[in-house]
Parts: sequence; C-alpha cells; structure tokens
Amino acid sequence: QLQLVESGGGLAQAGGSLRLSCAASGGTFSRYTMGWFRQAPGKEREFVAWSGGWTYYADSVKGRFTISRDNGRNTVYLQMNSLKPEDTAVYYCAASATTGMVVTNWNRYDYWGQGTQVTVSS
Repeated sequence: QLQLVESGGGLAQAGGSLRLSCAASGGTFSRYTMGWFRQAPGKEREFVAWSGGWTYYADSVKGRFTISRDNGRNTVYLQMNSLKPEDTAVYYCAASATTGMVVTNWNRYDYWGQGTQVTVSS
C-alpha cells in the first residue's frame, strides 16, 4: 500500500513560483506513474501533470509547470512558475499502476495524498 504525503504549498503572488513535493512510502515507487491534480472550491478535480516514461501537461499549465520525479528519493515534484490567481486550489499527487500510457482520468489512480493548499494572490 503506497502512502503519499504532499508538501510545499502556501501563498504566492501572481507571477511567483512554488515547488510542491510528494513523498511516497510503503511500496515500490518506481512501478507507478505519478500525477498531479488540483481542485478549486466549487469545481471538479482536474488533471495537471503526469510523469511516466515521459511527461504530459494540461494545456492550462503547459510551459509554466514542470513535473519531475526522483526514484531514489521516492519523490515526485511539481515546479510551478508564473503562477496565476486561477492556479489557486488544493493540489493532490496520485499514483497509478497503469503504465505505458498517459493517465489523466482521476479514477485511474490508485493512491492519493491528502492535498496541499496553493493560494495565488493577484
């Protein structure tokens, strides 16, 4: 059973940067593809970024956010630059046992972190 713990959220100004981390334990991290999702108040959870053998991004964050992973540290990161107020949300990392394809649907993920709040002020 994989446990995921996010950190690094907080308050940033528009145009600023934050880096989220997601530390995994209790399983073989390298076997999973990893995703980041976010959910703003009153909105559905939405896909942000995915890392498997390559990376994939939602159009809304492409060119601003970067997902990376360190299998030695069992950690996946989300570097967020040029932040906008509309990036404000709770951000979740998730692990999927589905490999070999990009996974953007939240219900294809098997394990989730507890979420970390990101607030971007204008």
